[in-house]
Amino acid sequence: MQDAKIANRAGKRVAVLGVPLNFGGSLAGVELGPSALRIARLGDRIARLGYEVRDLGDLRITPPARAAAPDDRAKYLREISAVCEEVAAEVRSILRAGEFPIILGGDHSIAAGSVAGVASFFHEQDKALGLIWLDAHADMNTPETTPTGNVHGMPLAALFGYGARELTHVAGYAPKLDPRFCAHVGARDVDPGERELIKRLGVRFFTMREIDERGMSACMDEAIRIAAQAPAGYHVTLDVDVLDPNDAPGSGTVVRGGLTYREAHLAMEKIAEAGGMRALEVVEINTVLDVNNKTAELGVELILSALGKTIL
Repeated sequence: MQDAKIANRAGKRVAVLGVPLNFGGSLAGVELGPSALRIARLGDRIARLGYEVRDLGDLRITPPARAAAPDDRAKYLREISAVCEEVAAEVRSILRAGEFPIILGGDHSIAAGSVAGVASFFHEQDKALGLIWLDAHADMNTPETTPTGNVHGMPLAALFGYGARELTHVAGYAPKLDPRFCAHVGARDVDPGERELIKRLGVRFFTMREIDERGMSACMDEAIRIAAQAPAGYHVTLDVDVLDPNDAPGSGTVVRGGLTYREAHLAMEKIAEAGGMRALEVVEINTVLDVNNKTAELGVELILSALGKTIL
């Protein structure tokens, strides 16, 4: 059975892009996330599933010339916007080449670029993109609502067209997403301003309480149904802080009570079975805080599950 599945993937091409951006948050170490995933043999392990793998290496990130002011409402916004424009262009190029993009962060601010790249590719075909966003946090702050000024807490709001123009208009237009086709999975730490925007837009959030009550399987089935309504299929982005810190200690924004090892694999396996994923992103692995590359190893395992690896 496994050999047959590998044969079915023959000719499918994957392009891996690292985006070692670390100034969307406040801790050093996340810029080494792409390297940590490669050290865990990401490319070789994807190839063993039957895919052709092209590793594009990492984008060259120019660090900010000066430190942001403590009271800045969107720290390093100009620099992050420039990186996101470059990410969007690279992702569009990958899709135009007929390859499947796998984007490795870096902090989650890069999603304003990666999702923009996929969305703009399909926008040219008049097709709306869906989204499955796995994260402990909503990432729906704006410069007006943020408690920290850290841009990695703003990308999802920007993709809906809310926030600083430098983020909302990456790839030249806004909004990138229709809330009807978007599902957020795993939230357990939401700021007051985010809560208001979530209610205003009607974005479907599967909080950890709902996952506890209904089970991961039922929640993922519904999340996939929502995202799969989009004519273009859907982008999947996974912030490792959605995972329980016992399984994924290498995150700078850990929140107790996250997805278990098996719940996370089940989510990825269901995404693989559904077949509508158009790009995959894993972000926020902080190597300084990780233990024996444990979080990066799990990140690779989850990517493999999303690409179709199964027990049998």
